Amino acid sequence: MLLEVENKLAQLKTAGQTLNEIGIHFDIEVLEKRISELEFKMQEPDFWNDSDKATEVTQETKRLKDKLGRYNSLIQRIDDVKVLAEIGEDDEETEKEVIEEVNSILNEIEEFRIETMLCGEYDTNNAILTLHTGVGGADANDWTEMLLRMYMRYCEKKGYSVEVIDSLPGDEAGIKSATISIKGEYAYGYLKAEKGIHRLVRISPFNANGKRQTSFASVEVMPELTKDQDIEINPKDLRVDTYRSSGAGGQHVNKTESAIRITHIPTGIVVTCQNERSQYSNKETAMNVLKSKLIELKERAHKEKIEDLTGELKDMGWGSQIRSYVFHPYSMVKDHRTLLEISNVTAVMDGGIEPFIIEYLKQQAK
Repeated sequence: MLLEVENKLAQLKTAGQTLNEIGIHFDIEVLEKRISELEFKMQEPDFWNDSDKATEVTQETKRLKDKLGRYNSLIQRIDDVKVLAEIGEDDEETEKEVIEEVNSILNEIEEFRIETMLCGEYDTNNAILTLHTGVGGADANDWTEMLLRMYMRYCEKKGYSVEVIDSLPGDEAGIKSATISIKGEYAYGYLKAEKGIHRLVRISPFNANGKRQTSFASVEVMPELTKDQDIEINPKDLRVDTYRSSGAGGQHVNKTESAIRITHIPTGIVVTCQNERSQYSNKETAMNVLKSKLIELKERAHKEKIEDLTGELKDMGWGSQIRSYVFHPYSMVKDHRTLLEISNVTAVMDGGIEPFIIEYLKQQAK
């Protein structure tokens, strides 16, 4: 047991150096100064006059305080566990406690280190994720719904909140498309790893002969813009159509033309929203989604301005599948970018996609 404790303390020393590097990366002094500035702003008499801006400030303050708190807590825990190891030498129960605590600290430092990779302009933002059915008929619609559940379970595990903005049911099963809003720290930073085509191989439940079927679905991930990041879109570039909502719902659904379809004419991008109760709310949500799509497209196309985007660019970046989910003749989920494989398909479909995301982020950081 003593040798294991010594090995863990050696790992802890290396992790402590990593934590120091994290502190340098985040610039703790700058972090503390920013928190003070935000807290001063929150004391201003007219702070809550602009509720949206006030919410952004309070959220940023909480995010920065949480980050600083985690950093200081880890430093304290490292010091405490070293003291515990010294006073508990030759005590088996204390040594077990030391090993467990060191493992916990190592895991948290690694998670903290991953966040240092998320330093893009929009990485801390909320995310908007859109799923579209690809080739495969009813199987593809069912597959798209399975992916939607997988992402919702992942968000649940991460503590993110999810709201369905729009969905279109399949003719026989599943869904043809869905758009969800995901709110949580680094939601876009993590989920941007999921952009691309996802491929399913299984025995089709919709085939009477029990044949193997390959289905495809695309995943699009955009950052939800904050008020400071908002962009202006020329109204002349938009076509707005209203229509009646479809699908299940209460008395309001299908009674009024509250659903909104907005087309951005220069790029041909179309966004819809029908899940809000009013036409105004649907239009506001659809505009937010459109802005996020345009920002993501601008970043991907390396354009300076939104006005530079054209229809020729809207499908840029879509290629072959990024990940395959094989249910038959064997069980395996393989990411084709990182070559990471996980044999427990059930766990992955239950939201266990974090290993794929982390491996992708590590690869991108190199």
